[in-house]
Amino acid sequence: MCGIVGLFLKDKALEPRLGEMLTDMLITMSDRGPDSAGIAVYGTDQDGFAKLTVQAADPATFAGLDHDLGCEIEEHVSMRVIDTHAVLELPEGKVAEARAALKSIRPDMRVMSAGEVIEIYKEVGLPGDVAKRFDIPQLTGTHGIGHTRMATESAVTTLGAHPFSTGADQCLVHNGSLSNHNSLRRKLARQGVNVETENDTEVAAAYLTWKMQQGESLGEALESGIEDLDGFYTFVVGTKDGFGVLRDPIACKPAVMAETDQYVAFGSEYRALVNLPGIEDARVWEPEPATVYFWTH
Repeated sequence: MCGIVGLFLKDKALEPRLGEMLTDMLITMSDRGPDSAGIAVYGTDQDGFAKLTVQAADPATFAGLDHDLGCEIEEHVSMRVIDTHAVLELPEGKVAEARAALKSIRPDMRVMSAGEVIEIYKEVGLPGDVAKRFDIPQLTGTHGIGHTRMATESAVTTLGAHPFSTGADQCLVHNGSLSNHNSLRRKLARQGVNVETENDTEVAAAYLTWKMQQGESLGEALESGIEDLDGFYTFVVGTKDGFGVLRDPIACKPAVMAETDQYVAFGSEYRALVNLPGIEDARVWEPEPATVYFWTH
């Protein structure tokens, strides 16, 4: 039993409040997932630059990282440290080289996300505590996704927390369980798509990445998942300019959506949405089974 929230803003006037609204939604879902929490926020695009969000068990190891990484890739790297995470900004053409360099200069660090606009923060602990550690209410952006986890299939660790990102500016959160994730993991490995954790949600994220690498849109990749992914699941997915939702054909996991002229919102339960502006006038519905819902800027 986990909690999912998502918010896709249509009204630019709400962008400064994205982190604030997502935090309120996330905390409301605490009793659905008290062991860890995470959030992905899609912020402002800076032409020619990309971001790597990395995590370290010991934040002291961030000291000098921007200098060391800059020397390795021969480019200027800037860094913002937020608790156990750091956001590195660098030329967008250097992302692959920077990821490879990190493995040698800071082998214990893990990349949480990479892309032009995405930042992912996740840690063990109550959702409210995690949001406070990373000052999530102050984050701005166009859309975001959050997750509160109650571990069932793997250990309670930072790397087991959601969201999972396996492609540039892509992330996924998941409530449920896949029954064919091990066979799918082996299939993806043969295609050169590696999964780093035991969590079945990362397998689902990697599957979507693989499909989009083959030329499918996010909506088409989600449609393919209806045939290829076995189990019960609710997915909420983000890309640089998109936001998608999919439930399995049985749809036994709770889900509710709301849409106004200002936003599209998702929650595992309606109470996650009650404090959103204008919710009393929103169109509210339960997503249909095996039906892809997708919005894009």
